Formats: sequence, structure tokens, C-alpha cells
Amino acid sequence: LELRQKIAQHYRESYSVSVSPEQIFLTPGSSGAFLIAYSLTLGVNDKLGLSDPSYPCYKNFAHILNIEPVFMNVNKESNYQLQVSDLQKVSIDALQISSPANPTGNIYTKENLASLIDYCDQKEIAFISDELYHGLHYDEPAHTALEFSKKSFVINGFSKYFCMPGLRLGWIIVPKEYITQAEIVAQNLFICAPTLSQYAALEAFEGDYLKHINKTFIERRDYLYTELSTIFQIDAKPQGAFYLWADVSKYTDNSFEFAKELLEKIGVATTPGIDFGANQTNKYLRFAYTRDIKHMTEGVKRLKSYLLA
Repeated sequence: LELRQKIAQHYRESYSVSVSPEQIFLTPGSSGAFLIAYSLTLGVNDKLGLSDPSYPCYKNFAHILNIEPVFMNVNKESNYQLQVSDLQKVSIDALQISSPANPTGNIYTKENLASLIDYCDQKEIAFISDELYHGLHYDEPAHTALEFSKKSFVINGFSKYFCMPGLRLGWIIVPKEYITQAEIVAQNLFICAPTLSQYAALEAFEGDYLKHINKTFIERRDYLYTELSTIFQIDAKPQGAFYLWADVSKYTDNSFEFAKELLEKIGVATTPGIDFGANQTNKYLRFAYTRDIKHMTEGVKRLKSYLLA
């Protein structure tokens, strides 16, 4: 209860949003939160709307639960954001978005997020918002879905902004009318989140340290964006998270083989775009700026020597 109260306080202070601790369910990682959200909002053969590219576990969880993923293409022209016009072309029972997004690092604008949520509320489409990278926003703030609707399901956790991935602790905020159902689902899926992790997370909301984390990632983002822009085509400077989505089509049309080549030939680890969908992902790599600048400098040096020589 104490940790759920702290999370509720976090939403009051960060977003001016009132959340009851009873609406907050602590989960073993954010993965447990997705399972709760999908179990509450979708049944067998129901349809879950997803952007392409997007985090691959969304569709994997959908398949486990016999839910049908429905993909909608996003691209650099829309800053990798779904639009209401995309939703109007498909039939779905729930919509899953992430902001800041993995793998592209984009953030949904306040206006677009509000429009998507309003459309979903009108059409009785469940809105599920992955906000795991909140706090890691660099130029404009990221808005929580709870600012626009009490019907939204919001997922977050301690692994990214709070730098506690090994503790496996996430949370989901559910609408009040789903509290009892969520309790039943959580009890049967995992009983509870790790108790030791919950006690450790009580110390996670220390303001000065979190400001330092954000500042550190801004510096890393700026460094890697500047350097990789001389090697690859970068659609946009990342607005959040800690990923950079690079168009590598001048070198390859097979992102998997190219990522494998870079790893085996020069020891630089990247993630092939095809891990995140089928929408032109054969020509993209995802770079992560989760290591310090000194470490990334060596990686950039190897890339330039190998690709620009």
C-alpha cells in the first residue's frame, strides 16, 4: 500500500492527475501489467490495434491470449504517431500505444493523444497506454493518457527512468470499475509483485537523482544523434526513451543480416528493425544510448572506420 500511495502521489505531482491507490496494481515487470490489461479488455479472437513498427512483445502477448493483432503503419511523415484517420480504417476492440515509443523514440503530442483517446472512448475501444519511458523526455513533456480520460489503462514501471530493471517491478492503473476484475486476474497470474523490490522502489522517487538521469540521457542522445547522422539517415531526433531509429538503406536492404555483420565484424551491437514489425523495417536499425558517451565513442569510431573508409 505504501508504494501504491507513492505512485499515486507521483501522478498528482507530475501530471496533476488524481489516482486512487486501489486502482494501482504492482506487477512483476511491466509484462505482468500488459497481461492484466489485455485480459481485462479483450477476449478470444478480439482485435488489438498496434502501430508498425512497435514493441514486439505486444503482439506476442496477443498471440498467447488468442487475440488478433491489427497493425497500422506509421512513418516519419507522421512522426511515427497513429492518427484518428488510421483507426477509422480498421475494426479493433482495443488500442495499444507507447509514448515515448520503442523503437522510434517519438512522443505523442498532447493534441493527438487527446484525439485518439476521445475517438476510442466514443467507439468503446479500450485505450491502453504504455508509458514505461515517461520521465525520459527531452524537449517536450510526455502526457499521460489519464489527463484525458479516466477510462484509459496506463502501464509504467521502474526499469527505465528509475534505472531498476533487475528488480522486475511494474504497475498498471485501471479504471475504477475494473478494480475487482484486475484483483482476480493478478491473483491468478502471479499473486503479487516481489516484496523486496517493492520496498526498494520506495526510495525511487528522489527528485534530484531523477533530474540527473534525464540530463545524462539528453547528453547521450545529442551525442549519438550528431555522430550517427554522419553515417545513416536519421528520420528525426529522438524526443524520448533511449533509442535512435536509423535508416541504413544506403548500406543494406536486410536489417537482420546487417546487424549480424556489424556484430561479427566490428563488435558493435544493434537491433535489426525487423524485430519491430514489417513496415519498411528491413532498412532500419535501432541503436540504444544506454551506455556512457566514452563507450559509445568507441562504437561510433568502429562504425565510421568500417562503413565510411
